[in-house]
Amino acid sequence: MTQVEQLGRFVATARWEDVSGAAREQLRLRVLDSLGCALGALDSDVPALVRAHVDDFGGAPRCALVGGGRSAPDRAALLNGALVRYLDFNDAYLAPGETCHPSDNLAPVLAAAEYAGADGRTLLTALAVAYQVQCRLSDVAPVRARGFDHTVQGAYAAAAGVARALGLDAERTAHAIAIAGTSLNALRVTRTGALSHWKGLAYPAMAAGALQAAFLAMRGVTGPREVFEGNKGFIDAIAGPFELDWSHEDLEAVRRTILKRFNAEIHSQSAIEALLELRAEHGLRADDVERIELDTFQVAFDIIGGGEEGDKRRVATKEEADHSLPYLLAVALLDGQVLPEQYLAERIAAEDVQDLLLRVDVRPDRALSDRFPAEHSARVRLRLRDGRLLEREQHGYEGFHTRPMGWDLVRAKFGRLTSGRVDPALAAEIADAVQRLDEIQLGDLTGLLGRTDRRRLP
Repeated sequence: MTQVEQLGRFVATARWEDVSGAAREQLRLRVLDSLGCALGALDSDVPALVRAHVDDFGGAPRCALVGGGRSAPDRAALLNGALVRYLDFNDAYLAPGETCHPSDNLAPVLAAAEYAGADGRTLLTALAVAYQVQCRLSDVAPVRARGFDHTVQGAYAAAAGVARALGLDAERTAHAIAIAGTSLNALRVTRTGALSHWKGLAYPAMAAGALQAAFLAMRGVTGPREVFEGNKGFIDAIAGPFELDWSHEDLEAVRRTILKRFNAEIHSQSAIEALLELRAEHGLRADDVERIELDTFQVAFDIIGGGEEGDKRRVATKEEADHSLPYLLAVALLDGQVLPEQYLAERIAAEDVQDLLLRVDVRPDRALSDRFPAEHSARVRLRLRDGRLLEREQHGYEGFHTRPMGWDLVRAKFGRLTSGRVDPALAAEIADAVQRLDEIQLGDLTGLLGRTDRRRLP
């Protein structure tokens, strides 16, 4: 058997009974967190452009659209995925050489499961599959250093999750994964230099393509069986050698993913929390602070601190702001929070934050780097105008493995994001449906999502 055929067998034979109780709970939490992110982005400009695109093209009304209405599965995957991803507030997985956001797979898996008339257990099982495939490929076959985006491993994960949701057999599942893996390989330039809207749309676009690959395989279209190990395949052309025995894999990877407390790139979370705790402990105002200094781990420095992926002090857009440690620390000190309001155009352009971000120094620290990804470390120093120096070091944050967010905290985040965007009674129904997802038909949830039209707010 080729590697993709082994993977196809793993996916097709995955069962609800294989998912532990702890993993089931984490999957439900990830669904609620992701839907909160999606609903919180309903009034954002970039998802509105995607919505206009979907509405213009139309499509068989088979799947619910977050924000109201129905469309074809691939268009539902694109729009719903754009909404989940846009705020950059959804979960993450930290591997030594790769960072990804496995909940990006919810939109395509949800569309496939709704198309198939599946129940909630099928959705959660398929989502567990997608998490496992993406996290494990990120572990053993990172591609960022080779110039490719994390959506590359995501193509295999999204196709696998969709195939499981559709109930494809092992052979057709392998073809679905092979088609997606062969055709959907994105460049890392998406997240380097001056960032564009594509930062938030790269995964949704890929996922819509992976969903199409699975539907084509369902109808009998074949893909290259040696997509991993073949001549000019994934190993040869992109990832380099790696070993992964799918016969020994489980469905527990979701338990190793982490949630975000702050609406900011994942590697910033501990630094923001440390700064805000210093701010609260000492009753500081931004005017009290002359400079902010941050020691962080190498990956954080490279991606959002001004390292190999570009200057982070030139911030003019939402995409640049949420991937800039100088901006994030500056706005956190000024506003006492980092939530969607901190990315309004007028807030980003404001003189106070633009001045302060130039007085933020970010440096990589070898000792903190050595503790990553087992720990999420930051050392924040505030040099005050009166000559005092305040310092705080920590190795995690609320949402990391050491201090996980439970149902109450995720439910509160969901409520914060949906406030003013979804009728409160409807939001409560959605949260209740997610909590009972393994007991209900999926249509019970998607029917609620289809009613989330802001024009219906009381």
